[in-house]
Amino acid sequence: MQVLLVDDDDGLRGALAQAFELAGIDVIAEQRPTAALARIDPAFPGIVVSDVRMPGMEGTELFRRIAAIDAEIPVILMTGHGDVAMAVAALKDGAHDFVTKPFAADRLIASARRAMATRRLVLDNRALRAAAEQAAGGDALIGETAVMVRLRDTIVQVAQAEVDILIEGETGTGKEMVATLLHRGSARRARPFVAVNCAALPDGIAEGELFGNVYGGSGRLARVGRIEASDHGTLFLDEIESMTPGVQGKLLRVIEEREVMAIGADAPRTLDLRIVAAAKEDLAVAVADGRFRADLLYRLDAVRLRVPPLRERRADVPLLFGHLLTLAATRFGRAVPRIDAAVQARLADHDWPGNVRELRNFAQRVVLGVDAPAPEAATPDATLPERVERFEAAILRTTLEQTAGDVRTALTLLGIPRKTFYDKVARHGIDLDSYRGG
Repeated sequence: MQVLLVDDDDGLRGALAQAFELAGIDVIAEQRPTAALARIDPAFPGIVVSDVRMPGMEGTELFRRIAAIDAEIPVILMTGHGDVAMAVAALKDGAHDFVTKPFAADRLIASARRAMATRRLVLDNRALRAAAEQAAGGDALIGETAVMVRLRDTIVQVAQAEVDILIEGETGTGKEMVATLLHRGSARRARPFVAVNCAALPDGIAEGELFGNVYGGSGRLARVGRIEASDHGTLFLDEIESMTPGVQGKLLRVIEEREVMAIGADAPRTLDLRIVAAAKEDLAVAVADGRFRADLLYRLDAVRLRVPPLRERRADVPLLFGHLLTLAATRFGRAVPRIDAAVQARLADHDWPGNVRELRNFAQRVVLGVDAPAPEAATPDATLPERVERFEAAILRTTLEQTAGDVRTALTLLGIPRKTFYDKVARHGIDLDSYRGG
């Protein structure tokens, strides 16, 4: 953050610039308002402190022109006793503050610090919103229902806070997207964001993968664990309820002491990291069932965010689907298709158990023109085998959406052998990987 100081009085301008520098504040001093305006744009990383009485352009006019560029750039006006009424009017129009001459430098510096804190928050919030729009999967947080507005606002509020966070939500709701936004909105944004899918870690290698290990007796790391790799950044533990009891106990020490002990190491390594954990079930139930440590839950639960499923925000489905349809059309180089009555009925009536991921897959199929119609909606000239093939493909896709690509669960629901399942998937050209993810 910096102060753009504007005053035509050389002596006062120099004295104030020196006062700001002694206070550890970066300052740019300009004699002419036009020169100051040339430095202003919506990304300006600071505030403006301006005298009111200046030749060519008064401070109040400078304030109005700055507000036209970005109304959220704080402007502090320095006034003489005769200009107080003018400054008060500017304050009502959105100026941040005014100080009346003569004033103590400490008074101006205190006001400037408050203004810089306000500006920093504005820029951080904009960066967070931009990250939400640009990041892959950012569509997960699109929506205007009260629950989504509240979720986005909460992310902005807690992103800068140095607290661990627990995210709850069903498969496909966008928990990893929330974790990514928390990282990008924090002071750690330039540091590593390390995501670990706890459910995908085989029991035999989970500890080495997470905590690392050393060469026998050498003290040198043979493998840097994922936890240590997130030092100074953010560690995202997805599906944390899948961790074994032994790994949970070691993770508890990491959270409590902020240090990690690699396998075979003689001493722990101190860490500076933020932990964001995600669970697709209520961890309190897992604790009651004896599958999750109560003390670990209490440590993780400093702040809890819940990402709602689509069935709880049905009003967002058309808006979100329109966005996903546009993304899919761009991805495949096709025109955005017209939404017919059948698609509209599906959007309105379906519960979307696979949440945003399922809706995204549906949008892609609509763009590609391969979404199978119900048997009664099949084209009149389609043969019975063709209708059966389409219906079978639709059942396979719906089941994969519901199970998030979990083949074992899909086989149970479909009641067919594994080989038969894979033969059908290959015949219908279904990409299993497109149904998997966080």
